[in-house]
Amino acid sequence: MARRLADLEVAQRLVVRDPGRAPRLPGAEVAQASYEDAEAMLAALDGIRTLLLVSGHEAFARVPQHRRAVDAAVAAGVERIVYTSFLASASDATFTFSHDHAATEEYVRGSGLAWTFLRPSLYLDLVPYFAWDDGVIRAPAGDGRIAWVARDDVADVAIAVLTGTDHEHRTYDVTGPQLLTLEATARILTGVTGREIRYVPETLEEARASRASADATAEEIEGWATSYYAIATGEMAVVSDTVERLTGHQPAALEPYLRTHPELWSHLVLKPR
Repeated sequence: MARRLADLEVAQRLVVRDPGRAPRLPGAEVAQASYEDAEAMLAALDGIRTLLLVSGHEAFARVPQHRRAVDAAVAAGVERIVYTSFLASASDATFTFSHDHAATEEYVRGSGLAWTFLRPSLYLDLVPYFAWDDGVIRAPAGDGRIAWVARDDVADVAIAVLTGTDHEHRTYDVTGPQLLTLEATARILTGVTGREIRYVPETLEEARASRASADATAEEIEGWATSYYAIATGEMAVVSDTVERLTGHQPAALEPYLRTHPELWSHLVLKPR
């Protein structure tokens, strides 16, 4: 996204933890700060009018981190926050990580700043990684449906909001163009990769158990399991016109996007023995 803004000759300040990893772009400054460090965030945001607040890592302390960043923005004189939230975020959402987004949205609303919330669906780019090594997608998604969205399209929407007008106090659902079950998703992966990919439904309890051996916290495992379960409940069955309306182009559909990005699924292709 930063590179695309630079291509549009939009001045920007990249706030990063490690300046050595920041891209060197025309018209872009680099400032070192983290959401946990309120003093550094305050210095980094000095003179900034619009803050793109990208949600932090799915960690237990994410909401306090977001709040410190918002407080720093207020103190620095920022006028508007554009926050990357999540589809169907609510305090009682099935997907547990959505609770963090709902709490952050509420805090931003109470900050007194202008705001825009971007609520993308689950990322299309990650779909090939939902299949396990045996070519099976195991998940408690039932026969629910979801409109996977490409991160390229989310970036284009964010750029339209950052550079456009009349987006204050608006919430945008950002989705792909078609609702798919995981069974239909597996069929598309099969057609694209040439390897049989199957979907095996799990119960929520089975999903927790099957992921228990992962090197992850209980909160992370619950987030992974409930992200799929939110598909089963119907909370993810949303198709919006946001991408087309704000960017002027159609959102990417799963099959053609994967065909033009083989690097996303090359790990699924069986190597000859």
